[in-house]
Amino acid sequence: MEHLNQSICPACGASSLSTYLTVTDHFLSKENFNLDLCSSCHLLFTNPRPTIDHISDYYKSEDYVSHSSTKKGFVNKVYGWVRSYTLKKKIALLKQLTDGKQLLDIGAGTGHFLTKAKQSGYSVLGLEPDEDARKVALSENGIELKDLSLLHELNQSFDIISMWHVLEHVYNLQADLDKIVSLVNQGGVLIIAVPNYTSFDAQYYKEFWAAYDVPRHLYHFSPKSIIPLVESKGLKFEKMLPMKFDSYYVSMLSEKYKGGSMLKAMRIGFLSNQKSKEGLSSSQIYIFRKK
Repeated sequence: MEHLNQSICPACGASSLSTYLTVTDHFLSKENFNLDLCSSCHLLFTNPRPTIDHISDYYKSEDYVSHSSTKKGFVNKVYGWVRSYTLKKKIALLKQLTDGKQLLDIGAGTGHFLTKAKQSGYSVLGLEPDEDARKVALSENGIELKDLSLLHELNQSFDIISMWHVLEHVYNLQADLDKIVSLVNQGGVLIIAVPNYTSFDAQYYKEFWAAYDVPRHLYHFSPKSIIPLVESKGLKFEKMLPMKFDSYYVSMLSEKYKGGSMLKAMRIGFLSNQKSKEGLSSSQIYIFRKK
């Protein structure tokens, strides 16, 4: 596989980088990747990264949960059960944030969230880079998603733009974030959910932490890195919410990679959620508004 080494931070352009951790792609290739830390903006990023022509090769597995419609394995079954519950919570969050009904979901996967949103009265548009995921969205959920490559061709605006575990995947961070912010209506909201590398479970599992998910995750955020980044684009940070089921799910995968126990995963997930008020839960939802 071809890889691209980066000598400057993709978020702030600083060159003050240091290797934070070396992590194995436990999921697919078994390759090792360095995580470099920017001392200026606190972004952690995978370095080197696969080239844009080869990044899709690292997603080619039926077991990649976000894009798979299969129910094989205990972990995938748990993911399906939890998804049903969290979809309801996500729709409730939309209703709390705005009365607006124009919704764009970036990285829509197989369309479960947009299907639920459409049933709840939202006018929806979804972008998804994976062709197989788009086919599943149409065949199983009856929703037609557009290719993510059309993002920069959009000229309409939206009351809500959501990115559920997507920003860590985008290849061109600055250009894509600029475009996304430009599509938010005045008074509208941008919802970004990402893993938190300063979480309790991340610190516990270290190189086995499943949410590093290298090299599919190109960036690894913390509150200290993502909030200034998005605010620099002109949005105002409003609040941060924990994704409490993620702590358990990520801990289960991490224990699987370590060859550990599911009982311990439940304990670490619980402890991570206990730290959520300190911004130390496994994944965080960040709410930004265009004032």
